[in-house]
Amino acid sequence: MKNISGKAFLLYIFILVSLGASAQVKISADSNKFDPNNPKEYILAEQPTVTGADHMDKNVLLLISGLTVGEKMQVPGQKITDAIKNIWKQGLFEDVQVYVTKIEGDKVYLGITVVERPRLSKFTFRGVSKGEANDLRDEIKLVRGKVVTDFLLADVKQQVIKKFKDKGYSDVSVDIKENADSSLTNSVILFIDVKRGPRIKIHDIIFHGNSALTAGQLRRSMKETKKKNFIYSIFKPSKMIPDDYADDKQKIVAKYNSKGYRDARIVKDSIYGVAPGLINVEIWINEGHRYYFGNIKWIGNSKYTTRTLNAVLNIKKGDVYNSEMLSEHLNSNPNGNDIMSLYMDNGYLFFQVTPVETYVHNDTIDMEMHIYEGNQAIVNNVTVTGNDKTNDKIIMRQIRTQPGDLFRRSDVIRTQRELSQLGYFDPEKMNVTPTPNPVDGTVDINYQVAEKSSDQVELSGGWGGGLGFVGTAGISFKNFSLKSALTGGKEAWRPIPTGDGQQISLRFQANGLPYQSLNLSFVQPWVGGHKPNSLSFTMFTTTESNGLPLSDPGRESINIKGVSVGYGVPLRFPDDYFSALFSLNYQYYTVHNYASTFIFGNGYATSISPKITIERNSQGNNPIYPTTGSDIKLSGEWTPPWSLLKAQEDYKDETPEQKYKLLEFQKYKFTASWFASLTNFKGKEGSEGHNVVLNARVGFGILGDYNSNLGFCPFNRFYLGGSGLTGYSLVDGREIIALRGYDDGTLSPSTGGVSIAKYTLELRYPISLNPQATVYILGFADAGNSWSSITAFNPFNVYRAVGPGVRIFLPMFGLLGFDYGWRIDNVPSDPGMQRGQFVFTIGQNLGEL
Repeated sequence: MKNISGKAFLLYIFILVSLGASAQVKISADSNKFDPNNPKEYILAEQPTVTGADHMDKNVLLLISGLTVGEKMQVPGQKITDAIKNIWKQGLFEDVQVYVTKIEGDKVYLGITVVERPRLSKFTFRGVSKGEANDLRDEIKLVRGKVVTDFLLADVKQQVIKKFKDKGYSDVSVDIKENADSSLTNSVILFIDVKRGPRIKIHDIIFHGNSALTAGQLRRSMKETKKKNFIYSIFKPSKMIPDDYADDKQKIVAKYNSKGYRDARIVKDSIYGVAPGLINVEIWINEGHRYYFGNIKWIGNSKYTTRTLNAVLNIKKGDVYNSEMLSEHLNSNPNGNDIMSLYMDNGYLFFQVTPVETYVHNDTIDMEMHIYEGNQAIVNNVTVTGNDKTNDKIIMRQIRTQPGDLFRRSDVIRTQRELSQLGYFDPEKMNVTPTPNPVDGTVDINYQVAEKSSDQVELSGGWGGGLGFVGTAGISFKNFSLKSALTGGKEAWRPIPTGDGQQISLRFQANGLPYQSLNLSFVQPWVGGHKPNSLSFTMFTTTESNGLPLSDPGRESINIKGVSVGYGVPLRFPDDYFSALFSLNYQYYTVHNYASTFIFGNGYATSISPKITIERNSQGNNPIYPTTGSDIKLSGEWTPPWSLLKAQEDYKDETPEQKYKLLEFQKYKFTASWFASLTNFKGKEGSEGHNVVLNARVGFGILGDYNSNLGFCPFNRFYLGGSGLTGYSLVDGREIIALRGYDDGTLSPSTGGVSIAKYTLELRYPISLNPQATVYILGFADAGNSWSSITAFNPFNVYRAVGPGVRIFLPMFGLLGFDYGWRIDNVPSDPGMQRGQFVFTIGQNLGEL
């Protein structure tokens, strides 16, 4: 009962004592045979008879009573009293009686009669919304058939009150009524009436005695207790919760400590009402004096010199005394630049450092750092738990702490990131438990993971008048097992063969007869299973036409078939966040009667282009909502320079069909995305809190030629503006890039751009970090432009837009986006464009820029 408040505990004891009066010792009808002041000793002849226990096994009840056949007892006496207490303690009965049924010589026969407490039939909440009622059901976990005890009712009441007090309803009251359920024997219906009262909000937080820090600084240091303010309310509603308020008072003191005021304290505080539902909070502070670091001396260090330790500590004599900063630089710098990381990255798992204040003179504090280095630890056993779908080998190959290795803290942290980036596990529930063995200098490491759904299904469609089927059908598996699919039999297909980390997707899209597309892709992330070298394969076919049947002579169409093979390898230089992807792309175009909308009407075109992409990805543990790190890519794609193999004058008389029979181009792109957390809130039990994140992105692209007589390739151009929903148009290889607030493609020449620049700045805040339904809101600023030549490229001549948005990630459907873009600049080619517009997006990236 340690979780019950003192008042609730006293209430419980009072109820128990009051109801205890119903437990009785009953001595048959001939009570005059028994003198309470002169009890007699008997032997229990047989098991007592039991009546009234309809829902409990009678043998269990007898066992609980403690009465044993053949034992000696006094009547009246302590044995019978203890039997009643033992049964009563179960909390299942309203009345307990133990009585003598008959006596034969020195033998006594007993009976036990109990009256069972009613059981729960159903329950309902009154005075709350449907959503609140559902939340309360999840909290209190009442189930049908549960015995309705006074403790149960008191516990339900306390939980409901706490739930609403945590929302700021400090005057909430709860009344529970029991009504008999006529449809079930000895069952009741609970009506839980909630009167929440007004939500108490904080009108103002007033400080007295503060001079070193402003009232605004002190209010901002209070993470949960906020005054009623429109800006604050966006991220944190104003409410008074006593536990949070107590924590926030400690944060005020910690804020002073971080500024050198180590003796700061709160003298007193006052809370009083100023209007219905509004209170004021006044806090009186004694700031004390400001202190500074004095001499810092290291004791016990042999691995690293004092000079090295001072450089890592990065605290100098005369710096403002900050105990929080000192602790961070010794043990827990988020960037890993602290004394503990220095030692632990070299195997010193048993390392300890204890700061000691040795001398305080005036405003200066001298320090000694007492170090225990211990021995270096070797990794012994490495285990993984919680993976009920993913095979152990898939996880173990991502783990950087292998048996026999020197323990390194950075390897543990990097392993957590690599496992999160797989996308199979919930990063919020991932944990690492090292178990040191000081005797033999080893450490066992256990990685705990929790599987999450990573497969996606896409299904939408209808039947368009005159068009036929219109819609999309697709499926994507990100943790597929090809081996199980081929050899696992029927059991492997319940529902899908999983566990080997392979990715496979199939997608069909149609807009009736005018457009059909089929795409199949497969990725093996570890070719051979020994090195993280990936092999990918993609094939597709797309047809666009005027909608007439194949047999119609008036049909106009263009078809493209393509195959792409890629091979990815991790790089160790400049660091191990780098990787390289080498791919070979083949595309074959068939054009039939398409002159009205294409560069030539009939003919064929072929594109063969190797591509190299160098990437450095150091994003944090959560791939859906990164808070730190960056993703930087540089890619180059080239076709052979076919035109340089023939005489230049030959192009003068060639038709477009002849010119572009073999496509040639060179294409370069650079993209970068940086993430920085602007706040540092912590969640429950040390998990990641809901923090504001700044995401800055930049992208540049150039489509070059080999031969000025041939000019720029009409395929693979950039089209900027709008949602960028499709990302690519496979018909002519165009790259469609979003710029919210403008119509699709309006920020590029009608034939597409050959150079492009785009910039994005987003401020994000998460509503939910649940991997089953991640939701965050954002505010964005976009800017970009594209040009018809490389010489016209001007990265500062851009079109701009701003607006709000929201992102919703559902495992089955991926990332969905809803934005409202407000364009700042006018577009000369489209003067009638609306100023603002809604944008719907699917997927993480809008185009590749």
